[in-house]
Amino acid sequence: MSNSDIFLGEVIGTAILILFGAGVCAAVTLHHSKARAAGWVVIAFGWGFGVLAGAYTAAPLSGGHLNPAVTVGLAVDTGEWGKVPLYILAQMVGAVLGAVLAYLVYFAQFQANADIADAQPTLGIFATGPEIRKPWANVLTEVIATIGLVLPLLAFGRNDGIGIGQIPGEDAGIYGSGISILLVSLLVVGIGLSLGGPTGYAINPARDLGPRIVHAVLPIPNKGTSDWGYAWVPVAGPIIGGLLAGIIFNAAF
Repeated sequence: MSNSDIFLGEVIGTAILILFGAGVCAAVTLHHSKARAAGWVVIAFGWGFGVLAGAYTAAPLSGGHLNPAVTVGLAVDTGEWGKVPLYILAQMVGAVLGAVLAYLVYFAQFQANADIADAQPTLGIFATGPEIRKPWANVLTEVIATIGLVLPLLAFGRNDGIGIGQIPGEDAGIYGSGISILLVSLLVVGIGLSLGGPTGYAINPARDLGPRIVHAVLPIPNKGTSDWGYAWVPVAGPIIGGLLAGIIFNAAF
């Protein structure tokens, strides 16, 4: 894979992921949305489908990492660190682009917040936040949830029984067959349903930081704070989780 293919694939794929993910959060949160108050299950499936669409789109170009924690976990496993900065840069650009696109889709609903007295803060559409603010517990949640993503993803590559090929080298993607992307997408849904309650399951630094930047910059009525005091948690936790998943995988497999 060339550097240009990696960059383009990760930008497009991550943008699609965030468009779907931030889009479903906006659909459930904003007034005058037909999906308002549809609930957590809808959000979990929306993010899962975002992974499905983004990874299928990006896989032919970049392997479809879409997540710095995945990129780091793969680098620990393969020992190939040279293109990690390129992947992460592209993922951040894609996350920002996807958040802007989600804002544009729901532009009228965001503008209507100016006329709604009880409008909820909009940060939760773009970024995650804890139900109970205890930084060490919040980081631990993100670490464990990210291991729950990256470790199975790595193991899928060693499971011939589900038709997935070998762990890729430098010139191959993470996904050995079409079904593996579907499995990762369902895995993300499962993480959201099972482990998402405490922190909103960032499990992806780009997914949280890119849209949080967009939230801070956009002129959204009644948008509230961007909560930069918490922003390090959904970056540090998933990166640690990705590193640990790679280490565990190397030790166990």
